[in-house]
Amino acid sequence: MLGRTLQRHFRQHELFVADLPEVDITDGRAVDQAVAAFAPEVVVHCAAMTQVDACETDSDKAYRINALGSAYVARAAARHGVRLIAISTDYVFDGLLSRPYHEFDAPAPRTVYGASKFAGEEAVRRHCPDHTIVRIAWLYGEGGPSFLHTMLKLGAQEGGPLKIVNDQLGNPTSADAVAGLIGRLIENPVPGVVHGSCEGDATWFEFAQAIFKRAGLTRGLVPCTTAEFPRPAPRPANSRLEKRVLRLAGLPPMPHWREALDKFIRS
Repeated sequence: MLGRTLQRHFRQHELFVADLPEVDITDGRAVDQAVAAFAPEVVVHCAAMTQVDACETDSDKAYRINALGSAYVARAAARHGVRLIAISTDYVFDGLLSRPYHEFDAPAPRTVYGASKFAGEEAVRRHCPDHTIVRIAWLYGEGGPSFLHTMLKLGAQEGGPLKIVNDQLGNPTSADAVAGLIGRLIENPVPGVVHGSCEGDATWFEFAQAIFKRAGLTRGLVPCTTAEFPRPAPRPANSRLEKRVLRLAGLPPMPHWREALDKFIRS
C-alpha cells in the first residue's frame, strides 16, 4: 500500500520497484545483486510481514522477513554506499503510556510483530550507518488493505450497527502524508528514528465516524471495548506517536489526520 503510493509520489524519479518475485528480501544475495545492478541513491525499505496475528502463529516467518530481511537490505545498502530509509511501526512500544511515544522512548514490544520489527530496526542500525527509520501507525492508502477500506465496504452494506473499538488511541495516517515525509527526508536527511504518523489522535470508533461522515455513509456505528474482540496478538491501547524529531530538526509538521482523510476521500 505504501509502496504503491511512493511509486506515484516519485514518478519524476528513476525508480526500481522491487517486490516478490523480482526480489526476495530474505535472500541476501538477491538483495545485494538488485542494489548493485540499479545503483540507487536511496533505498526505501517498505517490505514487511505486517499481518499482526499471523506473526503470532508463524514467528519464524515474521523474524525471517522483518528482522533478517531488514538486515540483508541494510547490509546491501551499506556495501554499495546507499542511503537507507526503513519503515517501522508503533508496535515497537508496549502501548501502556498515557502520553504519545516520542523517538527517544525505549521500545518494549508485546507482540511477535512488534518484536520482529524492532529487531529489524536494530539490524538497520547495526549494518547501515547512513539510515533513517520512519515509524508509522494506523496507515491507510490507495488500494488498501486498511481499516478505512474495511469501513467503506461494510458501511455500504445493509445491516445493523457496526461495533467499533473505542478504547484504543492512535494517529490515523495516510500513505500520501508518509510519502511526502519520505520525500522531505530524502532532500533533508535526518539520522536515526523519525516518527511519521499524522497529527491529532482518535479512537478506531472516532476514526470510523469521520470516515462515514466524509463518505456519506449512514449505517449505524456503536462503540465497544477491545475485550469484546479478542485477537491472538494484543493491540496497543496507546499507539500515538509524538513527532519530536521532526520538530527538533525544523522540518514541517505532518498534516492533521482529519485534513489528510478529507484529501483522501476527495481523491
